[in-house]
Amino acid sequence: MTFLVTGATGTVGRLVVAELLEAGQRVRALTRNPAKADLPAGVEVVGGDLGDPGTLGRAFDGVTGVHLINFAGDDYAPLRHGEQIVELLAEAGVKRVTVLGGRVDGPLETALAASELEWTLLNPVEFMSNTLKWWADGVRYQGVIREPFGGRLSATVHERDIAAVAARVLVEGGHGGRTYTLTGPEALRTTEKVERLGVAIGKEIGFEELTEAQAREMWAGFGMGQETIEFLIDALGNTPEVGYTVVPTVEEVTGRPARSFAEWARENAASFR
Repeated sequence: MTFLVTGATGTVGRLVVAELLEAGQRVRALTRNPAKADLPAGVEVVGGDLGDPGTLGRAFDGVTGVHLINFAGDDYAPLRHGEQIVELLAEAGVKRVTVLGGRVDGPLETALAASELEWTLLNPVEFMSNTLKWWADGVRYQGVIREPFGGRLSATVHERDIAAVAARVLVEGGHGGRTYTLTGPEALRTTEKVERLGVAIGKEIGFEELTEAQAREMWAGFGMGQETIEFLIDALGNTPEVGYTVVPTVEEVTGRPARSFAEWARENAASFR
């Protein structure tokens, strides 16, 4: 069987590619810039943009299942042409679809729900890999993490587990019409994540809890816009229950426990040293 992975060079997409290859499947990868796609040998790379259905051409032909993302472009804007994409999938004879989402259902999800395709929505909570973006420089150069809301709980999920669920659903089937929330095996406070990361890199990491005003000032200094800053204040200060409630979906679908933050930290320790 052949499976198409969209967003194939992204954080999760390239891992979906890896999981499918490990399962012995043929993989086709869709990316906006095939010339710059750094993907394993044997992967068929095709050009296309989900934000422009006219560029998809024959990308879906001969494909059993497709892993989709529900946004397009670097600004993560929701897909506007969901109905057209679903029509192309149906015309090509695609059987199964997974969608990496997490935000409010948009045109893509609505069109899939009205179709006869076997679709599954994957809604992960906070990615463990976000830690690299937010903390790596502070740990490497100053040995300290500065953030507001040190007591905030989050059931962060390993990006490899998201990919493993997607691959298993696509290859095995039987998950049609379901929406899966994906979490790690435990809910941790920000300060607990700092401690676990320190153990992984072999040195103590300081933590300075910022007030909301201090956080706004720091993020503005990083060049963030006001809208993004207010989004972060709300997301971190008012994390919804789903964001810190552990669910067993990863183990139920893949047959093995979800990876812990401590495991993720050990795997990525070099990036913090």
